[in-house]
Amino acid sequence: MTRYRLTIEYDGTDFVGWQRQDNGPSIQQELESAVQAFCGETVVIQGAGRTDSGVHALGQVAHLDITRETKAATVRDALNSHLRPHPIAVLKAEAVSEEFHARFSAQARSYLYRIINRRAPLTTQRHLAWHISIPLDVDSMHEAAQRLTGEHDFSTFRASFCQAKSPVKTLTSITVIRHGENIDISATAPSFLHHQVRNFVGTLKLVGEGKWRADDISSALEACDRKQGGPTAPPNGLFLTKVTYPPNSL
Repeated sequence: MTRYRLTIEYDGTDFVGWQRQDNGPSIQQELESAVQAFCGETVVIQGAGRTDSGVHALGQVAHLDITRETKAATVRDALNSHLRPHPIAVLKAEAVSEEFHARFSAQARSYLYRIINRRAPLTTQRHLAWHISIPLDVDSMHEAAQRLTGEHDFSTFRASFCQAKSPVKTLTSITVIRHGENIDISATAPSFLHHQVRNFVGTLKLVGEGKWRADDISSALEACDRKQGGPTAPPNGLFLTKVTYPPNSL
C-alpha cells in the first residue's frame, strides 16, 4: 500500500464542491472514479479543504492509498487521462509516508479572491471573478482588512450553518492589491470558517464603495453577530491557492 499526495487544480463552476454529495457531481467523486478506472481500486480521497460549489483551486492537496505498485508520475498521468473532459487536473503526485494527512498535516491554507473592477461586463472571466462596475478604493480596503488579522472570534464572518466547533480562528495575513482592473484579496490562516473569506470580501466591498470605514470593520468583528457583517461574496471569484505543510512531510 502506498500513500500519494496529489496537488490538484480545478474549475469548480459546474461542481457542487469538493466533497461527494447526492445533489450533483463533486471534485472528490470524479477523482475517486478516475482512480477506480486506473487501477480498479475503490478509495476515499481526503482533501485539505472542502471548497464550496462554484469555488476553484490552483493548489488543492489531497491524499489516497492504493495497493498497485507504480510510479508517482504514472499516477498523475493516469488520473489526468481518466479525468478528461472534466476541468480537473492533477498537477503533481508524490509518494509520502502513511503519517501524512492532507487535512490534518496542513499548517496553513491560502485563498485568493478576485474582483474585476470595470464598467464593461465580463466575458471570458465571468465564472472566475466577481464583476463590480462601481470604482473601489483599494487602499481603504487594504487598510480596513488589517483589522481582521490575529486571533478573533469570527462569528460575524461565519456562515450560519458552519460546523466548526469554535468561531475562534487566527488570520495570519490578508492583503488587497490592485493590478489594473483586477483586485486580488489574499488571505492565509491555519484554517477558515465556512464562508469566512467570502464574508470578508463582501464586507470589504462596502469599504471600497465608501459606505464603511475601517472602524466599522472593527465594530462588526467585535459584535460577533453575522447580521452585523457585510454580504457574502459570490463563490466564482474564490480560489484555494496553496496548502502549506511541514518541510519534512514528503
